[in-house]
Amino acid sequence: MTFQPATRVGRVERTTKESSVLVELDLDGTGKVDIDTTVPFYDHMLTALGTHAAFDLKVKSTGDIHIDAHHTVEDTAIVLGQALRQALGDKKGIRRFGDAWIPMDETLAHAAVDVSGRSYCVMTGEPEQFNSFTIGGNYPFVLNRHVFESLAFHSQINLHTRVIHGRDPHHIAEAQYKAIARALRAAVEPDPRFAGVVPSTKGAL
Repeated sequence: MTFQPATRVGRVERTTKESSVLVELDLDGTGKVDIDTTVPFYDHMLTALGTHAAFDLKVKSTGDIHIDAHHTVEDTAIVLGQALRQALGDKKGIRRFGDAWIPMDETLAHAAVDVSGRSYCVMTGEPEQFNSFTIGGNYPFVLNRHVFESLAFHSQINLHTRVIHGRDPHHIAEAQYKAIARALRAAVEPDPRFAGVVPSTKGAL
């Protein structure tokens, strides 16, 4: 008998004085995305994330971008992490671990994920000279760290991402997002050898 996991969807809304965010996520989707964060490059990155993770992903965000993109971008990552955690449910039958190498022209990035229930994020290799660079005039490169740390913390995953080499900040960011997407896709996939079982010696994740 083929193991059929329960419906794995998450829907989270969050409103503060700085932003309003809605995320809907289906882990067993086909990469159908509907993204509008009012930050164009971030839309591009979340579109890549949903597509390459093969998640159905809807994100609608508004915020005080007249001040800075920071609040909207970070708050969206928080809600995305919460929706991912909700969609994972009891984590029975998943592979749990995943990793991916993504080349993008001159750039190479790697991501590894453990859906462990323990929040941790390690980022290495981003060229420091780009910390003050804004991609497309709307997405400060330095926000990558806030996005990935917020995603890891609120989804309760262990996330490591590395930039092996790269010289174009657009390519570096995009390779990281795609590597995380592919690593997540592998980690949350149903594993028929763990059908109905939490993949942990503790019996819980």
